[in-house]
Amino acid sequence: MPDKSNQQNPGERIAKVMARAGLASRREAETWIATGRVAVNGAVINSPALNVTTSDRIAVDGQPLPRRERTRLFRYHKPRGLVTTHSDPEGRPTIFAALPKDLPRLISIGRLDINTEGLLLLTNDGGLARVLELPATGWLRRYRVRAKGRVIQPALDKLRAGITVAGVHYGPIEATLDREQGANVWLTIGIREGKNREVRKVLETLDLQVNRLIRVAFGPFELGDLGDSEVKEIESQALRTELGEKIVAEASADFDVPLIEHDARPISPRQPETRVKRDSHDEEPPQRGHPNDKKKQPRRDRTGGPRPSRPR
Repeated sequence: MPDKSNQQNPGERIAKVMARAGLASRREAETWIATGRVAVNGAVINSPALNVTTSDRIAVDGQPLPRRERTRLFRYHKPRGLVTTHSDPEGRPTIFAALPKDLPRLISIGRLDINTEGLLLLTNDGGLARVLELPATGWLRRYRVRAKGRVIQPALDKLRAGITVAGVHYGPIEATLDREQGANVWLTIGIREGKNREVRKVLETLDLQVNRLIRVAFGPFELGDLGDSEVKEIESQALRTELGEKIVAEASADFDVPLIEHDARPISPRQPETRVKRDSHDEEPPQRGHPNDKKKQPRRDRTGGPRPSRPR
């Protein structure tokens, strides 16, 4: 049944407001509320079923909620060796620790595993992140894939009808054989769901072992010539055009709020994260080492495939 109290109470759900402030995703915000970390007008709350307005005072761990910022989106070229999380219980290096310090607090739109490289979208708007991650949005994620083995195009064409692997159904997959190179093949793969390890699991059914995975596009946004570890903001006008009015409305994105300059990335009120099953695709077992450690860097690719900095 509808919550009549919230129908009569103006404003927005508190988790949505917290996500919009870029402090956390909506799901994370609900977890923080349930653990007693959030207070409204001085009183600790334990349920996200609460609407708040601009007149309410919201605090997380005693710190005031950051003021609302303009919706911003950044393209980031994630290298191998970094995990897509704000903190890692195993102590592995994270993408957020590697970002420039003058950026606002950002969250990722989906995740790339430690061994996957390429385009990762980052935003300060949790509402936008949630909408773009929804299966209903259906944006195409495009990858360049190197895999050990042999395959013919007709076998790849069958993936357009979808496939079920170990009881999990994967929707239509666009797959093109680009070329053979030694013991490997190079493929271009397009998926819309992004289920856990989707590309790897599906290709395993064709006796292909993925040994390099590069995301080159997410919806209308492309990796292009973005260099390793480089981050670049998408201008507000171009962003609004690419998103379209439907997504802008669903995400409650705001392009009219003035920009806020950040001398240093704000410290988020986070406690150490616990290990949970990730929703993103292509997660792999942990690897040790940091990409800045020259002795542990992966060797430059010699197979004729695209270099990490400029995959096409």
